[in-house]
Amino acid sequence: MSRNRFYLTTPIYYVNGSPHLGHAYTSTAADVLARFKRLDAFDVLFLTGTDEHGQKVEAAARDAETDPQNFVDQVAADFADMARRMNISYDDFVRTTQPRHKEAAQALWRKLDEAGMIYLGAYEGYYAVRDEAFYDESELTKRPDGTLVATASGAPVQKVSEPSYFFKLSAFQDRLLEFYEAHPDFIAPTAKRNEILSFVRGGLNDLSISRTKFTWGIPVPGDEQHVMYVWLDALVNYLTATGYPDAAAPRAAYWPADLHLVGKEIIRFHAVYWPAFLMAAGLPLPKRVFSHGWWTVEGEKMSKSTGNFIDVRPLVSTFGLDQVRFFLLREVPFGNDGDFSRRALIARVNAELANGLGNLAQRTLSFIAKNAGGVVPARGALREADHALLDGAASLPEKVRAAINRLAFHEALEEVWKVIRAADAYIDHQAPWTLKKTDPERMLTVLYVLASVLRTVAVLLQPFMPDSMSKLLDQLGVAPEARQIAALEAPLVENAPLPAPVGLFPRIIEAA
Repeated sequence: MSRNRFYLTTPIYYVNGSPHLGHAYTSTAADVLARFKRLDAFDVLFLTGTDEHGQKVEAAARDAETDPQNFVDQVAADFADMARRMNISYDDFVRTTQPRHKEAAQALWRKLDEAGMIYLGAYEGYYAVRDEAFYDESELTKRPDGTLVATASGAPVQKVSEPSYFFKLSAFQDRLLEFYEAHPDFIAPTAKRNEILSFVRGGLNDLSISRTKFTWGIPVPGDEQHVMYVWLDALVNYLTATGYPDAAAPRAAYWPADLHLVGKEIIRFHAVYWPAFLMAAGLPLPKRVFSHGWWTVEGEKMSKSTGNFIDVRPLVSTFGLDQVRFFLLREVPFGNDGDFSRRALIARVNAELANGLGNLAQRTLSFIAKNAGGVVPARGALREADHALLDGAASLPEKVRAAINRLAFHEALEEVWKVIRAADAYIDHQAPWTLKKTDPERMLTVLYVLASVLRTVAVLLQPFMPDSMSKLLDQLGVAPEARQIAALEAPLVENAPLPAPVGLFPRIIEAA
């Protein structure tokens, strides 16, 4: 029996600069979803990578006094290192300088051309190198010093005039609106869906899809004086990973993607241009595009110039990998903007990991080691309080699944923490330390219930904190092959020997 496939992507990260907290956030969210789907018996393809062409990259290489290929090799390696340090379990890392990607991008160009959707003209208008985006005059703001900037991003624009191939985007206004109507969940969150609907209803102009003022890009098939517009080139990466244009490629069946996860600043490219390209090429459209928010730092927008640019790797070295992963998805509803501070991270980790889950696990497992022979306790007759806690844990897989499918990671974690808090109250009320003297058999049942609940919690938290939860499952004696969601239906094996317990989340004490 073939398993359900699930194909999800991060944006491919633009290599004009180093990876930062925002990149790590997107990758971690995608990783949690990929890991959860694998736990839930899906056949997952998880793609990430780097976007390595364009005028901005060419300029950054020039500033670094190196050639573009050497520059992108270095920065792509830095992004791959960030993914490794954040324990991102991607299945493929696409680079737009790879031969397979050049082949895919040129194949899609030919498809668009054969469909009569490309024509040669001249572009005269405004271009923001920082955004690698074209803007209409209506999308610009004049600053007091006379500088024209893109209203949405604040990026300076320059007036450009050059020969260009155009894609007939204007022909797709009605088709896109019909598609959005028929697929109301295609764009999320709702605010972004409304923004895109408003943009498309306002009318679409044909899109310039080639440049001649620089050379660092994929040559246009049949006219190498032009390179492809970086966004047409970049978006094709999602097809590249499936083996496009080879319809018989092993991964071809993963298309269309189930989810493109993107930052809010690139929603238009993914929700307007990309669907139109695919429609023109006769290819199925992705099922969903979800745009998440940005992180500020202590209330300020992240930037190198203000010195608050955060590379996540030193945070991991200081506070722990799983602690940082947990904080990023627990602190803010996914889709909203968030504000990062070390103080908030420390408070969250200490309250919910050290004092919450870590303390519950340590109390339970230490008590079992000292008073239950260091084995999974034997369960006796269950009482109402036991059933209440076990039922709460049994309902968790479906609640967590529903929240994660909505990309409501903070809600998934809150559902788990409700059970952790209930288990904390249960151990206090049942007082196994008293039962040890008055009713040893009841003590074993209480400990069994706690161990069983900890197993459910640990299995479901594996996508968020894979290393820590692997250690907790080891301490609970759960075999590696029994760590899938479906395995939670089987009871813990009584009297199975347990290793000596080890603390999971030390409290963070940082000097003022």
